[in-house]
Amino acid sequence: MSTPNRVYIARLAGVAVFDPNGDQVGRIRDAVARMRPTQRPPEVVGLVAEMPMRRRIFLSINRITSIDADAVVLGSGTLNLRRFEKRPNELLVLQELLDRRVQLDTGQAGSVVDVAMESSRGGEWALTRVAVREQTSRLARRGHLHQVEWDRVRGLGGLADSRGTANLLAVLEDMRPADLANALQDLPDARRNEVAAALDDERLADVLGELPEHDQVEILAALDRERAADVLEEMDPDDAADLLNELPPPEQDVLLDLMEPDEATPVRQLLRYASGTAGSVMTSEPVILPPDATVAEALARIREPQLSPAVAAQIFVTRAPLTTPTGRYLGMVHFQALLREPPADLLGKVVVNDIDPLRPTTPLPEITRRMATYDLVAMPVVDRSMRLVGAVTVDDVLDHSLPRDWRDRDAMTTAPADDDAPLDGDNG
Repeated sequence: MSTPNRVYIARLAGVAVFDPNGDQVGRIRDAVARMRPTQRPPEVVGLVAEMPMRRRIFLSINRITSIDADAVVLGSGTLNLRRFEKRPNELLVLQELLDRRVQLDTGQAGSVVDVAMESSRGGEWALTRVAVREQTSRLARRGHLHQVEWDRVRGLGGLADSRGTANLLAVLEDMRPADLANALQDLPDARRNEVAAALDDERLADVLGELPEHDQVEILAALDRERAADVLEEMDPDDAADLLNELPPPEQDVLLDLMEPDEATPVRQLLRYASGTAGSVMTSEPVILPPDATVAEALARIREPQLSPAVAAQIFVTRAPLTTPTGRYLGMVHFQALLREPPADLLGKVVVNDIDPLRPTTPLPEITRRMATYDLVAMPVVDRSMRLVGAVTVDDVLDHSLPRDWRDRDAMTTAPADDDAPLDGDNG
């Protein structure tokens, strides 16, 4: 194997995995070690890679030809695509050891910040060294970092040792919300709730929107109510409404009352609409501008980084007021049309209104049909007085058209492995 003799595993998190042809097949998320009955360090049997559609698979260490800071290269293009499941005698190194509170043989307490695996002359990989940061008082500087042999650290064998979250969060911090949500689903419930609670409100709000409903509810319930209300305020109103819909009405009312009135109002409005209608799936905060706004102003508005691509793709033009429910709806402008117009031109000159808007009661199948017919990424929703009350985006339609448990990794249908493809080791 063309690779360094010693590899620190936390540094592998997120590294791309390539097949022999140079095609990327996924990214490393963890390493799998097998506990041994003797005092010998655990044997590393493989790596866990995340494939497209969030599927995590096992890569046998014997199938890997190269490991470095930029890439992990496989020696074979055939993969076992069955979803990885940890066995009782196995250890997920990053998930279970990172930030664990331990004690050095000198008596010094500390926490694990990384674990190294090393290969022997015979090609066997094992967990041999541990990076431990000394525990110090809160007012002191960070403790000294020790890199010591596995057998010099006490507290690595039992799974009941207390673990913090700081180093695990450091590994997860660069993940997209969907990937972080996927990683949280792999954690035990208590550990998942601990990590989720350590995220800031905005980050946690983004992650909650990518989790199955039952995980959202459990994480929210583990927070105190004030914190839960703060997180709901950071969510898009439609996502917050979807989450609150999973709670009993009394709990909904408590959380809505704790939210700032300006944040709670659009959520309350969305909760009034029947499930499966435009009103229940729309966002109440699309991009809205008056007809006398310029093309340049519209382009500047859709450049705002907090806007999702689907929301930023379409500008809705209305009379004042410009918050939903607005003044009279006049039409919409796609961002591509803006790119073809002089910056000083007014939106009233380029607005189009040749497509009938949706009503709040329009059912989801009709919305899907109309968006597909006109190749739209967003459609306006208006009330009886032709006031804009929201917009349905293509991601809203997808989210509510897929099976209810589509975000739940345990419910995902795993593609079968090729009948002629050898298994990557015996895990799976």
